[in-house]
Amino acid sequence: MLPDHSAAALFRLAAVGLAAAGLPLLWWLLRTRGADPQRRLAALTLLTLFLTFDLIVFGVFTRLTDSGLGCPDWPGCYGVASPIGAGAHIAAAEAAQPSGPVTLTKAWIEMLHRYLAMAVGLLILIGAVASWRHRRVLPHAWGWSAATLVWVIVQGLFGKYTVTLKLYPAIVTLHLLGAMLLLALLVVQQASFARQAAPPLPRLAPRVLGAALAVLTLQIALGGWVSTNYAVLACQDFPGCNGDGWPAMAWTQGFTLLRELGHAADGSILPFEALVAIHWTHRLFALMAALAVGTAAALLWRTPGWRRLGGWLAALLLLQLLTGLSNVVLRWPLLGALAHSAGAAAMVGLLVAAIARRRFSAASAA
Repeated sequence: MLPDHSAAALFRLAAVGLAAAGLPLLWWLLRTRGADPQRRLAALTLLTLFLTFDLIVFGVFTRLTDSGLGCPDWPGCYGVASPIGAGAHIAAAEAAQPSGPVTLTKAWIEMLHRYLAMAVGLLILIGAVASWRHRRVLPHAWGWSAATLVWVIVQGLFGKYTVTLKLYPAIVTLHLLGAMLLLALLVVQQASFARQAAPPLPRLAPRVLGAALAVLTLQIALGGWVSTNYAVLACQDFPGCNGDGWPAMAWTQGFTLLRELGHAADGSILPFEALVAIHWTHRLFALMAALAVGTAAALLWRTPGWRRLGGWLAALLLLQLLTGLSNVVLRWPLLGALAHSAGAAAMVGLLVAAIARRRFSAASAA
């Protein structure tokens, strides 16, 4: 049975989170000293956005190294603030199951992820308080800051249940999607502070950008479902699957959401055909996602003032195609898998930035 967290342990954990946020906060305070509230809040939001992107990538690293249960309780590690104090528990767990989910290295990876998450949460809280203080000067900022604060709390709960429910696939996938939503909220929040004038876009642009973002979000959800079910190597060749152009698949079992990791809804072992169905669906839907994002990139590239954004979006799309292919033919290399996830997050950020920039520019003009 795992030990309970004492008040002292929770206090030490909070102190670690505060220390993790201290250096970014100090940089922000020194860099924006004497600036007006709008510039200060814009700088803080941009800093938080950068660290949130880092948090997403490190979360993927935690997942890919099977470190999600490196500390099998929450929010600390075996009831204490760091793996240092949990050394005896970790050693016992590793001795009992050397290839299991708990090792000293995995515990540190998991806890570093939690420390960074606490730092991001604290920065979001400070940003929300500052936006509230300046709500009369910046009336448009408080709503987005409040929404971001509420969502980071929800995201923290997803992180908790990811651990306490032992990597329940639906929760892990929702945790990934929640991270993308948090990133998008910070991008919109940053655009609300900047309110830069933007060149006009074609009339169909909002629909094209919105459709690309929706399709990309669904593809990320499918990718998360592939990862959390360990279905990346269910198909080990390309363009076919295990020597077959249309492999045998168990769609219903593969896409039953309410089930334990590695098991079907009735508790039996999940068949291999279900993993193939998960992998194959993600691969097929990638064609639609590439078409949608590619169309958005082409539209931005052809519009004066938006060409740079369109070029970045096209480059990220190419990166996604190459890294997705490498995950199959190179047997899921860590660097390629990290780049694949980081590229997906970056594309979400760019599409949201384009939509928000157009919206706030039109609002400012009005």
